[in-house]
Amino acid sequence: MTHAMQKGSNVPLEVTTVRAVLRWTPGQGVPDVDASALLLGPDGRVRSDEDFVFYNQPRHPSGTVWRLGKKRVADALTDTVQTDLAGTESGVGRVLLVASADGVAFDRVRDLSVLIYDAAVADAEPLAVFEITPETGQETALICGELYRRGEGWKFRALGEGYSNGLKGLATDFGISVDESEEAEGQRSAATASPATGAAPAGAPTTAQPLPPEQPTQGYPQPAAAQPAYGYPQHPSAVATAGAASGYGYPQPVTQAPDPDFRLPPQGPQFIGR
Repeated sequence: MTHAMQKGSNVPLEVTTVRAVLRWTPGQGVPDVDASALLLGPDGRVRSDEDFVFYNQPRHPSGTVWRLGKKRVADALTDTVQTDLAGTESGVGRVLLVASADGVAFDRVRDLSVLIYDAAVADAEPLAVFEITPETGQETALICGELYRRGEGWKFRALGEGYSNGLKGLATDFGISVDESEEAEGQRSAATASPATGAAPAGAPTTAQPLPPEQPTQGYPQPAAAQPAYGYPQHPSAVATAGAASGYGYPQPVTQAPDPDFRLPPQGPQFIGR
């Protein structure tokens, strides 16, 4: 039986592995949505940056929380996080299930919901469904719900709490460290490098690069090892060396042997001065 959940309600989970599926309807102007998770300790904060599972760190080092990636299902898109409840470290009391829209407000995301499945059962109906309605519509990140310990077991609670400063703001609020100076420096370095020349930012180490091959002059083709004599017959050996090189539009070289009876005309001045 599937529990249709309201904000703030909870449901017990009598399963060992949970698959949490974010689902939304794509369309014109609808942003892409990313699923992520934060593993929280007893103080309600992450124990280290490794407790943040997201698109740049898709698997927790313990192997108990990981992203399965995005899929198209009928007329919807999904992104999924799976959690091994039975294997989760004792120091983890809560796992937040988060949705972010890369700086775009969630009032443009249609039909957003989170579905909770027993990952051990293929093609099963969801254990719970929570249809998420942002409070203001200007949120760019949402805590959709949380998996949390209760005694020896686990429960899921529907939350729908939003952040207007995106995934970065949400993660920082739970103890993830973000080095602003490194992030800004990385952006400046990327902006400084010239894609046309490959020039490195100022101060970066440089390595001597080999000279590029000489380029054609004014768009004309470059000479081969042996060039045709601009329309005059060539010696057969020269033709063999040059191959079938083009004569820039002039007649191609004659390859047959010269006429043995051919004689040059008399040489010398053609006009005698008076």
